[in-house]
Amino acid sequence: MLEYMTADQVNDELRLSSTKVIHGVTNVVQTEVRFFHNTKNKADTYMNYTRPPLAITFEPIKKAFLDAKKRGVHLRYLTEITKDNLSYCKELIKIVHELRHLDGIKGNYMVSESEYIAPLILYEHGKIASQAICSNIKQVVEQEQYVFDNLWNKAILGGERIKEIEEGRAFHYETKVLTNREEIVNEITNFLETSNELLVCSGSGGLQLGYSRFLDLCKEIMARSRRSEHKGIRLLTAPIGRDTIELVKMILDLGVHIREIKNMPPMNFSITEKEVHATIEKLEGGEIAQSVLVSNEPVYVNHFHYIFEELWKNGIDAKTRIASIEHGTDFGDIEVISNASRVAELYLDLVKNAQNEIMIMLPTSNAFLRQSMIGAIQLAKVAAGERDVTIRILMPMNKSTEQLQILKEHKECSPLANSNLVHDDIDVRNIEQIILDSHATILVVDKKHSLVIEIRDDSKTNFEEAIGLSVYSNSKASVLSYLSLMENLWLESELHEQLKESRTRLELANKQLAIHDKMQQDFINIAAHELRTPIQPILGLSQILRTKLTDSMHIGSLDIIIRNAMRLQRLTEDILDVQKIESHTLQLNKEGLDVNALISDLVADYKKQLLNEKKEGISLATELNFSKPNFLYADKHRLIQVIDNLLRGHPKIS
Repeated sequence: MLEYMTADQVNDELRLSSTKVIHGVTNVVQTEVRFFHNTKNKADTYMNYTRPPLAITFEPIKKAFLDAKKRGVHLRYLTEITKDNLSYCKELIKIVHELRHLDGIKGNYMVSESEYIAPLILYEHGKIASQAICSNIKQVVEQEQYVFDNLWNKAILGGERIKEIEEGRAFHYETKVLTNREEIVNEITNFLETSNELLVCSGSGGLQLGYSRFLDLCKEIMARSRRSEHKGIRLLTAPIGRDTIELVKMILDLGVHIREIKNMPPMNFSITEKEVHATIEKLEGGEIAQSVLVSNEPVYVNHFHYIFEELWKNGIDAKTRIASIEHGTDFGDIEVISNASRVAELYLDLVKNAQNEIMIMLPTSNAFLRQSMIGAIQLAKVAAGERDVTIRILMPMNKSTEQLQILKEHKECSPLANSNLVHDDIDVRNIEQIILDSHATILVVDKKHSLVIEIRDDSKTNFEEAIGLSVYSNSKASVLSYLSLMENLWLESELHEQLKESRTRLELANKQLAIHDKMQQDFINIAAHELRTPIQPILGLSQILRTKLTDSMHIGSLDIIIRNAMRLQRLTEDILDVQKIESHTLQLNKEGLDVNALISDLVADYKKQLLNEKKEGISLATELNFSKPNFLYADKHRLIQVIDNLLRGHPKIS
């Protein structure tokens, strides 16, 4: 428990020690009062924007100022005059001799001709410092007086500043970066206390920070909102997961309006009607940021207001989102990504973390080369080799992608058998370029994630320069749609490959059949011509010999020889004709002829033959009207051949 000293004890302490740290609120107040009491000529005060209210409302300090003024002490007061402390500064200007305004005052101290006092407190409204540094060392006093005079000379008259604020014709705008954690906490506190509307965009870390460090202020704001004294709090946050549901529920219970957004900006920021706070830190574990950008410049405030409202329009109500998660009807996330570096990082992460299957559809061979350059193919190889992940790739094939064709071969037969690109679980299918006119790379991983990457300029070799907008999704409906498309294309490519193989086998069979037919035709040609050569002399000599024989027995035998030789001759001619027909080389010598006369002559010849051969019981008759000619345009020889074959087909004639 602290023991408080009297004013005389404080004086004694200062005489004994030239520099002293005073502890305790009461002791600090007594020290400040004593400071004014001991001042003979002048007292200069340097205080931040939270101190003027104390100088007016805290009676001991106000009385100390007034008593010093009555004794002729010249009082100068330097502070930051704002809209919030304007009324107090108007009262203060009546008490001190001179009041001036300076932007961005952070410390607090008082200096006279003989003493220096610095209350150790920054931006806590309405609170008195519990510690203060006091010194009567001449060098310290002179140094702090020099600092004060320099700042005083840079400041503007308090009356002018007050007039500017009241008339609204001028206002001090400032953008600064705070790095002191206590200062940041105080700035946030003032930010919340003076707000009329609060807009927050933050991830889960920011939500934890707000709930753990500023819960009471948030409750106070919501109470003011219920009294129509505040517009309330609207909060945008990253996709809500099962790990953040309870925290979001507790914030919703306060009355805060919350929406979830898919495209979280790369920073956390908060806005009131007059100020913006922002940090690029992730606020892991709800810790205070190490640096915070603070600005009241309209261009920044309006800019962040616009961003917030645009994000708010596309946000999903947190209550709806939580209900869908708890009831198992979560439709997943769909995110449009414009940052090419983030797309590359996401692509590699999805491939690296695949557990079962990776399907990739590449629109061009250049797209494959870019995949290789960023390491995606290598990661796919690792996934296949170490985790037995099945890799299926659809893409148009050409010379620049021959290594992918090698992936389809067996390791033992591949010239890259020792290459780490070859793996049994990697399969590639050729797909025609015309199917891929959409110019988009599609990645589907484990049937749970899809990433569609627009190819903006396929001529670029750099992945990030070549791509445009990308769409990531873990929505089941979306992922399965892309998976179905790729499965159908995969099946189509397999059928195309099977058709090509069947066509190849058919072409080979046709070639073999053609060779066989040619060999057969060649054999028949040779055989027919070889048969024709001996038949002609046999037939000719037999007919000559018959004319010289008188013995009827020998004549009968010779007739048999002649008849069979003629049959063999006709057979040879028929074989040659069939060969000509099959080879499409048979030529018809068409001419005008009287078919009646031709048949009449042919029948007469057969009648003579039957008479010579003494065949009884056979007669030939025609029903043609031979009195009138019947002209045709035909091949006379082939027509006779047809009729002759018909007649010779009769068993008695032949």
